[in-house]
Order: sequence, then C-alpha cells, then structure tokens
Amino acid sequence: MKCLLVGNFGVGNLGDEALKEYFLQEFSDVDWTVISATPKGSNEVVPLPGGVRSFLRFKWLSTITAYRNCDAVVFGGGSLFTDTESVFACFIWWLHAQFGFLLGKPVHLAFQGIGPFRTRLGARFARAVCRKSQTISVRDALSFSRVGEWGLSSKCVQSCDPVFSLIKSHKVTDCSKNVLILIPRKNSGDKFMTTAQEFVKSMHPDEVRIISMQPDKRSEMEYCQKLASTIDTPNRIQKVSTLNDLIQEVSKASFVISERYHGAIVALALGKEVEIVSQCKDDKLSSLHQSGVASLDSIDRGVRHLRSALN
Repeated sequence: MKCLLVGNFGVGNLGDEALKEYFLQEFSDVDWTVISATPKGSNEVVPLPGGVRSFLRFKWLSTITAYRNCDAVVFGGGSLFTDTESVFACFIWWLHAQFGFLLGKPVHLAFQGIGPFRTRLGARFARAVCRKSQTISVRDALSFSRVGEWGLSSKCVQSCDPVFSLIKSHKVTDCSKNVLILIPRKNSGDKFMTTAQEFVKSMHPDEVRIISMQPDKRSEMEYCQKLASTIDTPNRIQKVSTLNDLIQEVSKASFVISERYHGAIVALALGKEVEIVSQCKDDKLSSLHQSGVASLDSIDRGVRHLRSALN
C-alpha cells in the first residue's frame, strides 16, 4: 500500500521528526511518501503551497503526483489542528486534507492533538476535516472530548503520543550530580523564565542545562541565551537534534522544567520529576498535567485502529 504521510516535518522540530521516525518504523510494510518542508530523497515532497511565493516555485507539482498515486493520506501525529499560535496552521492542514478528499482518497488522522481553539474559524477547519476523515485517533483526553462534542466519538479512539514507545527502546545513562534541565520553546516568555528562576533558587542545583530542541531557529537560541544570562548557577546551552540525544540529556536530570511537549514526555517516560509549563488553558501540555504518559497498550489501540483501516 502507498500512503502519503502529512505532518509538520522538515522544520527542525525534534518532536515532529521523532513522529516521522515512528511511522516509518512501525508501519514499515507501507510504501510512504512524506510531506516535508525540506524534502530529501525521492520519497519526500514539499507541502502544498500556502502563499504566492511557494506557489510560483512549482515544487508542489510532485506533491500533486504523490496525492494521485497514493492509496491513503495519513496525518501522522502532532498538534496540527490547533490555532493557539496561528489560525493559518489550521487552514494549511485543512487544505492538505481537502485535496485528499477531492481525489477520493481515504484520510486518516493518527495520534492527533485536536485543539484548543482561540477562534471559530480554526475550530471549523478542524471539525470539517474530522467529519470527513475515515478514522481518527487522538493522543489525549482533552482532544477526545473535543472530537466527542462534534458528535464524532464513534469513529475516534483515544491513544497517546507514539513517541513514548521509541523512548522505551533506548538505553539511558544516569548522572549523580544535581542537574536542573530547562526545555523552553522559541516563543517561551516571562512565565517560563520566572518558573526556571524560582526552581534554581529552591533547588540550588550543581548545574543548569538549557536544552534547545529546535536549535536551527534563531528565536529559540536567542531565548536560550537570554534565559542563561538570568541564571547565576553554572549553566550551558545544549543543542539536541535527535530523540536519542534528548533522551541521553534528560536521563542525567534531577529535575526537568519543560514547555516542550516531547521534552515533557521524555522526562515522564524516564521517571523524572517534571514541572510542565503550559502555553495556554487546556493545551497539549495541560493534557500531560492531567494524565501524564499513558501506557504502551493505549498506543497499540491507535496502531490497531489505523492498521485495520489501511488493511
């Protein structure tokens, strides 16, 4: 079977790349073509154009071919359908789903985070995709509740983020030092900085390590440098580009403060004490506050749901 894997891939976000790795490994019997902002090789194509500049490059013509040749379209994990940062994101993913619908391709939403929504428009884009998708699996209870409110719970199953299963397969090393690890985002603000400073004062760590999960983003590195300048304790900024790098760094922590979803998941999966800093009410990080990391059985539930549809 030929499937098109849709997600926020190729933008240097470690969590999204880990999700891509999961799908390629778990569904190795599928002939995948991946939509990526920076395609590499013949099995990756660019996203559909979201503006005049990307349209005029015409690189998306190969993406049209991939849509035509695939047997199904799979949205592979992540928080694609939320407008917490931009309603345009909901439009972009709606566009990708709509193209699949127009060509008569079955569309599957796998391990998705749905919402929260600041605008009615963002919610409408998400609801329109969910209504026409053949299967839906979500990674948290808040997303399941939102989909249920749309009257779609009958074809939706609650799973959890599949990256959890990749974490369990890695060997880790412990550290005897009192290390505080901070994992901010490129758009972290005063809330994260204040939280970090308070824990530095109360913990008196031997060392503070600031992890950048998207080091190619200038705004993230600038925030990490600003954060480091406010901490008197010996500290350093650590760039990580793979899931294994992140696991090895977090395994050395005594305590973790994270505003990154997959940073928090790694810490929880490794049994570390974690302070999760949410970006807004009922967001994906809030879902970890409520339920933590689910079991491997719940991941299997999502896998079976998708696999039965693909078969």
